[in-house]
Amino acid sequence: MLFYSSLDKIMTQDLGNRGFLRVLPANPVAETAESLKTASRVILLTGFPVRLGEDNFIGETDGPSGTANLASAFTNANAEVLVVTDQASYKLMKEALAYRAPKANLALLPEKDTESFIRSCIADFAPTHFISLERPGKAMDGHYHNMRGELIDDMITDSDLFLSESKRFGAVTISIGDGGNEMGMGTYYTQVAKHVPCGDIIGTAEGADLALASGVSNWWGWGIAALLSLQTGKNLLPSESEEIELLHRVVLAGGVDGCTKENVDTIDNLPLEAHLALLREVIALVKNQI
Repeated sequence: MLFYSSLDKIMTQDLGNRGFLRVLPANPVAETAESLKTASRVILLTGFPVRLGEDNFIGETDGPSGTANLASAFTNANAEVLVVTDQASYKLMKEALAYRAPKANLALLPEKDTESFIRSCIADFAPTHFISLERPGKAMDGHYHNMRGELIDDMITDSDLFLSESKRFGAVTISIGDGGNEMGMGTYYTQVAKHVPCGDIIGTAEGADLALASGVSNWWGWGIAALLSLQTGKNLLPSESEEIELLHRVVLAGGVDGCTKENVDTIDNLPLEAHLALLREVIALVKNQI
């Protein structure tokens, strides 16, 4: 379908010149769209920490906005949504959901008895789908790394069990990333190891059922919202003004740009206008179909 290929072309614009996307196969957009037809109970996991100094870190701006847009789209498509994140991104996510998806539930990933929490969370919520967006995944060495190859285990609550446990439960697992070190992007480990700096170190080991790559992970919040818009026949995308306000609230809550570490309204060192231009493309694509 032309819609799927057009959406994938928008999502995979490499505005940050990372080069990662050029070596990957086309995203499984049609398969993702088909899987969403049964999405009635969805767990969303996000939160990528950024080190600001010794014992000082906070979540980045890539993640909360995209996850809030996912939560909004799913709840407005009559699905029940549970968003999970850890302490570094909790306040960011709380503010984002309060503005964009107040019907979604938010849970804090505990630092103690985390595995028990994850198993209970999946058993009790009984998800049809598990989606991670810009969430670190364990590499082949069993540790978490940022794009520079640095260890970030001390900043993150171990959440990798969510992916394998969701699969075991029978939920469809979808993972979204833009660099190869995110949860579920082990699907592309060979390409990451060969073409991404430090790729053999940072590339995640486990792959999701459906791995979606993009220039910026947040963009697939719009991408999946676009697929749900086609499914429901109503526009589930944010307006430009909503997207501006959403990011602003994440920044006011303390979020920083993951590349520059600055507490400003940018994502992955790209100005807000660059993201809005891409959002306009997605909105135009959806308006031509519904």
